[in-house]
Amino acid sequence: MLKVNINGVEFKNPVIAASGTFGFGEEYKDFYDVGILGGISSKGLTINPKDGNEGIRVYETSSGMMNSVGLQNPGIDHFIEHELKNMKKLNTNVIANIGGGCMEDYEEAIINLNNTDIDMIELNISCPNVKSGGMAFGIKSEVAYDVVSKIKSITNKPLMVKLSPNAENIVEMAVKCREAGADSLSLINTLKGFAIDINKRKAVFNNTYAGLSGPAIKPIALRMVHEVSKAVDIPVVGLGGISNWQDAIEFMMAGASAIQIGTVNFTNPMAGKEIIEGMENFLIKEGIKDINEIIGIV
Repeated sequence: MLKVNINGVEFKNPVIAASGTFGFGEEYKDFYDVGILGGISSKGLTINPKDGNEGIRVYETSSGMMNSVGLQNPGIDHFIEHELKNMKKLNTNVIANIGGGCMEDYEEAIINLNNTDIDMIELNISCPNVKSGGMAFGIKSEVAYDVVSKIKSITNKPLMVKLSPNAENIVEMAVKCREAGADSLSLINTLKGFAIDINKRKAVFNNTYAGLSGPAIKPIALRMVHEVSKAVDIPVVGLGGISNWQDAIEFMMAGASAIQIGTVNFTNPMAGKEIIEGMENFLIKEGIKDINEIIGIV
């Protein structure tokens, strides 16, 4: 009833824990059996370990949160040796989310992952390109095309590209990533936001701007998923402010083949289980035998 297939990988249901919000899965095992999830996208991984940003990293805002974590992670090698082994024991699909500050970082990370048993790669092109003045790879379509085409040529895993809503043109970006060889797309990543501490008369975050997520961005994310899914012929995974099963159903009706849940995991650690159960009950109530029947019907 809830099974979906993305790039030849079968998911027991379309609910995936989003990168950076679920750790490596171990952190949520005390709340429910995370093996019931369709998949887990790892914390953003880089070729070398990263301590992340200094100062405030998470800040609550109206109907959401802002974060400036800075891709804190143990590095690819440590992940392969330790975290991946534990993730594979969770009995769900493992998606490795990969970031980098330059093309060489991405390439080395991908090559190291080729001989592992991860199920998919999620390529985060929202990372700033340190060799080109710091503009994110995912802002200009031509730059994204170069990154995706290079990574596609060296990976032996299904390649999902995670799109930034800060792209100059999200539909053009999606089409270019498809042309470059992306097997699927996930969107949206966080929106760039700003917060000020009026007492200190300064920005809340050391890096000035930070990523906005949560229910506040849902209508924007839903619109972008709808636009992109109509423009490409590859699976689209929708995320951005999904808080309950109703939101999840909306995203699939908009064209998403699966969804990811992120910020809601912080406010409701049981969200994954509740959303799966809610989606199943909805299908039963509506007499729908296969969730795939509703994908893109709006």
